[in-house]
Amino acid sequence: MMANRLKLGLQLPEVEYVATWTQHLEIAQLAVAIGLDSLWVGDHLLYTYPDEPPRGPWECLTMLSALAASTRTIELGPLVLSTSFRNPALTVKIAETIDEISNGRFTLGIGAGWNRSEYDAFGFAYDRRFARFAEAFEIIHSLVRTGAVDFEGEFYSARECLIVPRGPRAGRMPIMVGSTGEKMLRLTLPHIDLWNIWYADFGNSVEGLAPHLTRLNTLCADMGRDPVEVGRTAAVLVTAPGGSIRSSGAPRERHAPGIRGTPDEVARQLLAFQAAGISHIQIVLDPITPRSVEWLAPAIERVRQG
Repeated sequence: MMANRLKLGLQLPEVEYVATWTQHLEIAQLAVAIGLDSLWVGDHLLYTYPDEPPRGPWECLTMLSALAASTRTIELGPLVLSTSFRNPALTVKIAETIDEISNGRFTLGIGAGWNRSEYDAFGFAYDRRFARFAEAFEIIHSLVRTGAVDFEGEFYSARECLIVPRGPRAGRMPIMVGSTGEKMLRLTLPHIDLWNIWYADFGNSVEGLAPHLTRLNTLCADMGRDPVEVGRTAAVLVTAPGGSIRSSGAPRERHAPGIRGTPDEVARQLLAFQAAGISHIQIVLDPITPRSVEWLAPAIERVRQG
């Protein structure tokens, strides 16, 4: 028997279609109603690909603020913030504010970003992304944990910076990093609470996930950190009726096979990720509509039954 309850979350619409705030809220409320544990919002600004119309989502942290004020129990967070898009100290200030609004339900998910076209379109530097992330992470984890930092770097400065007031979980708001890169993991693993991997990075399969989990354990051991201290989360693509090839994000995402089948079959496949070591699954539902969330409900019930 598995000791811990598997957490299940839902990524809200990004650019699959132009989803209004009202549609976001309806899907969020359905997620609560079917017993999901968390809501997640992607952090992108613009997708442009040859032979396709440009697509863009709503701003991530603004959407999460509205969701925090409109829900009462469900956890929420970005999947994941690009540290390139915002000043890192201000990022923590915003995160603490959302944690206050939500009464301690916010997870600060961060990463280095990857989509070159949106960097260029919005005027963000794309070069030396790891070096930029490393400085941002120093500021972010120091401010989250202690509420204070004094830092002067090549890219970012936070001199005698304080986070005042603190949110309801001063020093304890979870930090999650989304990355499979060894340099990123070696930098962040000593400090983070949660690790995340996106479905396209492991082929949306338990077999594809296994080497990533093995490496995570090895890196933790190398740095003297107990691997069980770092929660493992995975974004998993689930294909509902009417879904086929996910029509958002990068082209590479359109070739990973989604989990599909009867409620029992979907539940078994989700539980297989838990058996492999995942503690929290962010479901990427294709298509992401109210009807699809309702379709998902029996599978969630089966997971809860074990």
